[in-house]
Amino acid sequence: MNIRNSFSTEIPVDRSVGFWLLGCGGLVAGMVSIGGLTRLTKSGLSITEWKPQGQLPPMNQEEWQIQFDKYKTFPEWQQRKSMTLDEFKYIFWWEYGHRMLGRFVGVAFGVPMMYFFARGRIPPHLKTRVAALLGLGGAQGLVGAWMVQSGLEMDPKQRKEIRVSPYRLAAHLGMAFTTYSLLIWTALDVFYPNIAAVNQARKLTPEMISKIGRLRGGAVLTAGLVFTTAMSGAFVAGNDAGRAYNTFPTMDGEWVPSNALELMPKWRNIFESTPMVQFDHRCFALASTTAVVGTFAAARGNGALWTALPPKARAHLMGMLGMVSVQVSLGIGTLLMYVPTNMAASHQFGSLLLLTVSSLAAHSLKGFPVSPLPFAIAGVSSVAAPILLVLASEEEKETSNQSKK
Repeated sequence: MNIRNSFSTEIPVDRSVGFWLLGCGGLVAGMVSIGGLTRLTKSGLSITEWKPQGQLPPMNQEEWQIQFDKYKTFPEWQQRKSMTLDEFKYIFWWEYGHRMLGRFVGVAFGVPMMYFFARGRIPPHLKTRVAALLGLGGAQGLVGAWMVQSGLEMDPKQRKEIRVSPYRLAAHLGMAFTTYSLLIWTALDVFYPNIAAVNQARKLTPEMISKIGRLRGGAVLTAGLVFTTAMSGAFVAGNDAGRAYNTFPTMDGEWVPSNALELMPKWRNIFESTPMVQFDHRCFALASTTAVVGTFAAARGNGALWTALPPKARAHLMGMLGMVSVQVSLGIGTLLMYVPTNMAASHQFGSLLLLTVSSLAAHSLKGFPVSPLPFAIAGVSSVAAPILLVLASEEEKETSNQSKK
């Protein structure tokens, strides 16, 4: 095997671009965390209008009362009539902070981007990705408004609690995770260009290069599975399914809930049935844990392979194993303790950390030859998920309209 022909030799990029992308990734992670807390504190429907440019918060008692009166005209108020103005202020600030942080992220990304483009500091092989990130950021605000609208339009006479569509919630979270992942991966490409992988691989035999390539494929698939598990968690949150079946490892004494397929048509159970949604999330979590442990075992179980890995790859693989242990513990604890806010928020943030360290592990093996299949599978799970969820939401709407006729 000719190593020189097996790797591309990209030109190193200005590291300030990498720090900018990494910083924006951190801001998106903060957005995800605050968004989770906004949901857990039931604050997401407190602001009933959406303006792209934003708006100032109420500045005096009269303005607060006007804002509160607007809230009272929407369905959620019909189920929360005992709420006081001070309680409304609490949920208002959570939603307002989430929205304003989103606009700050847009500025933090857009202004430096224009500067770097103008100065020619973003090389050609990154320009498409940077443009895609700008588009994702803009679309995310629209999807968020679309999600909130689903909660504002619900029938207040229905028995279940007013909340946003689980489909739209999952689409919103899926786009956030996709944006975050692309930001982190692109930043890593800046800091660790392929030329570094070429230099590392020159020291290895063709057989060892092939083994590391297979390990890289496993790491990529693991990251894709972690992403999919997080998306199944979005449906748990959207259906408030974490407040049912608060036992482990069984679900109220059953390994497979007997009422998991009661909704018609059957496909709705995957997205809307409380027992099925939670069962799916448990299965994906088990699969992700197995993939993480398996990937680590494949690397650590072969002494020669482990020694040949780049030091940062060994560190990230160990970090991935440690983080999955923390995340599983948080998930089980959240379930058994009936979804306490702090623990539930930590569990959501833990999914982001696990995705991060999984991506780091996959990227640290960058450059070693691997089949395109793992990347295709992982890419489909991240890029297509929001699109599929939007389509599912439209099916949900059509089904709802037909049931009313």
